[in-house]
Amino acid sequence: MRVYLLLMLVAAAVTYLTTPLARWLALRTGAITAVRERDVHVVPIPRLGGVAMLLGMAVALVLAARMPFLQGVFTSSSAAWAILGSAALVCVLGAADDIWDLDWFTKLIGQILAAGLLAWGGKVQLYAVPIAGSTIGSSQLSLVVTVLVVVVAMNAVNFVDGLDGLAAGLIAIGGAAFFVYTYLLSRDAAPGESYSNLASMVVVVLVGACVGFLPHNFYPARIFMGDSGAMLIGLTIAAAAIVVTGQVSAVDVTARQQFPAFLPIVLPVAVLILPLLDMVLAVIRRVGAGRSPFQADRHHLHHRLLQLGHSHRRAVVIMYLWTTVFAFGAAGLAVWTTTTALWAVGVGAVVALVLTLGPLRGKVLRSPTARGA
Repeated sequence: MRVYLLLMLVAAAVTYLTTPLARWLALRTGAITAVRERDVHVVPIPRLGGVAMLLGMAVALVLAARMPFLQGVFTSSSAAWAILGSAALVCVLGAADDIWDLDWFTKLIGQILAAGLLAWGGKVQLYAVPIAGSTIGSSQLSLVVTVLVVVVAMNAVNFVDGLDGLAAGLIAIGGAAFFVYTYLLSRDAAPGESYSNLASMVVVVLVGACVGFLPHNFYPARIFMGDSGAMLIGLTIAAAAIVVTGQVSAVDVTARQQFPAFLPIVLPVAVLILPLLDMVLAVIRRVGAGRSPFQADRHHLHHRLLQLGHSHRRAVVIMYLWTTVFAFGAAGLAVWTTTTALWAVGVGAVVALVLTLGPLRGKVLRSPTARGA
């Protein structure tokens, strides 16, 4: 645990210290988010925050490669470097978009290439689904499914990145839950042995980068992560999920822990539940209106929270709370019974719902009809 915490602190420190440099670079290159009709900020804000996050992750992974505890992770495969290389590629792609506003098709092609590098070069592929030992039929299909999952994750994070500190905070919280699950499962699977784990290492470094960026990005933000950051963290969390999925055998866990053997399917969805939900609703809404699914609007989940009457910070914190409920509720299955986990999620969801609808209740109580009653 101490090794992972050290890596998180290193990633956080490097990201925090280099973010002002990224801001300076954004100002020099014109990577500035202008005030548009759909935006909630009122002054232009520089972006390119993903560059600092990439630097934090890179330094932490280079340090990790020199740690005896994690030697097995790097000697067993090149997956760790493939993840970093793919992350660097999408960060460069995102930085180009932050500066020059690339069209959606160019970005999509770049995302597919980065996901392909991850799957083909590092063999980070979705080979199996841990349900009755089922596997994906062929290597070609595995490659296609992997690329699809990674591209969806990148765009889901990009869709939800609409308020100061929102995307970084959601991934930090969800990533922390993901780390808890992978750490506990790998430790229990190899008692008394080295339980270093690629997924745990990658996720904890990502969490560190997000935490280091948040002080600069939380409302009122001095810098945005931009596409360079949103695609970077989307790819990284997807890669960690793919590494875990299909690598847990039901016979390796106790009878009480049978459900966690299937959790690698559920946990990534729980971690990204708000970004995925926001993206699905946006696509349905736009296509249903006869518009392009990539045409921006002001109807995202965070916009709706603002319309309910929440302040900027409160809307962000409420979305943090929903992610905490689902992500840690799912990760809790590694140590809790299914019944206990469901109770925890249920109670947390009720609290989150009350806080979400709080302003709406206040409007009802203040309405003339309510006063007359």
